[in-house]
Amino acid sequence: MADFSGKNVLVLGGSRGIGAAIVRRFASGGAKVAFTYVGSKDASDALAAETGAEAIRTDSADRDALIATVAGRGALDVLVVNAGALVLGDPLTLDADAIDRMIDVNVRAPYHAAVEAARQMNPDGRIIVIGSTNGDRMPFAGGAAYALTKSAMQGMVRGLARDFGDRRITVNSVQPGPTDSDMNPSDGPMAATMHSFMAIKRHIHTDEIAEYTAFLAGPHGAMITGSLQTIDGGFGA
Repeated sequence: MADFSGKNVLVLGGSRGIGAAIVRRFASGGAKVAFTYVGSKDASDALAAETGAEAIRTDSADRDALIATVAGRGALDVLVVNAGALVLGDPLTLDADAIDRMIDVNVRAPYHAAVEAARQMNPDGRIIVIGSTNGDRMPFAGGAAYALTKSAMQGMVRGLARDFGDRRITVNSVQPGPTDSDMNPSDGPMAATMHSFMAIKRHIHTDEIAEYTAFLAGPHGAMITGSLQTIDGGFGA
């Protein structure tokens, strides 16, 4: 298990699901962890009490608030961008404001957070965004806008990896497939359909995503940058 003692870590979107598992992983490794949340105050308070992490209410769709939160953490060693929005449905009837908010959270927020973090980030820093296998493959109707946001994230990761490489700051995306969380429970109505596309027919556990993230943030991830690290049970194979 990688040791993160003394490391300054910020997780954007850390109150539940994948984000909470990531907070727990870095906190258990000795890091000084802060995480953001929007509406899950009770869950955030409980996670902060459990892990010793600091919970900060920040809406990732609010660019100025997001930048202020990142800047306020000082020189980060690790930034994990997990905050995300999911809007599915017929593009002819979906609410345009909901789509724009998803783009704000899934595309604009990771870019502005990564750039702001890099201003002060220590050499050998890590920027990790939680993307989706749907950036590579959208096998069912109704996911065009969501897939758009995750594909945009891929281009951002590749570009920023080159922009920050001379400071040995790595930028990578972890791309989960179906993951057991509030957003996509393993016993949900879409589970059977999702499993039908997978080689290993089960949802991914959040701690598996957290451990993969920690690997990229640790010493063995020093030469991994600009990459899309897919963990999807063969969903996109």
